Amino acid sequence: MTDTSSDACVLPVRIYYEDTDAGGVVYYANYAKYMERGRTEWLRALGIDQSAMAVREKCLFVVASLAIQYRRPARLDDVIAVNSSVRRVGAASIEFAQSITRDGELLCDGTVKVGCVNADSFRPAHIPPELRLLLEKVSS
Repeated sequence: MTDTSSDACVLPVRIYYEDTDAGGVVYYANYAKYMERGRTEWLRALGIDQSAMAVREKCLFVVASLAIQYRRPARLDDVIAVNSSVRRVGAASIEFAQSITRDGELLCDGTVKVGCVNADSFRPAHIPPELRLLLEKVSS
């Protein structure tokens, strides 16, 4: 279940065997996948259906940059919390602040910038006005 009681979203994720390396530690690239899920569920909780938006508005979001600082490992069977919030909304981009915690302990944190592109040309496009207003409201 996703908690969106504030402008942030918290998505719980259980760590399965498939998520870990031979040492039982979450493989580093999987943190980016968890962050992707966190952003997607955050938008879904706000009522944004990205599939419908791609058809209706010809708008897609693509990751433009990602910076992650790893601090502590997550392990098999842990339940982690993926925390997502909007840091900044630009004309054609959104910058998210994200962190992953376990029982309040910071495991990693980072910044993800997603760009809005036209679904046909994949060229940069303005964020649709209705969506932009919603994002600005929750990021202030």
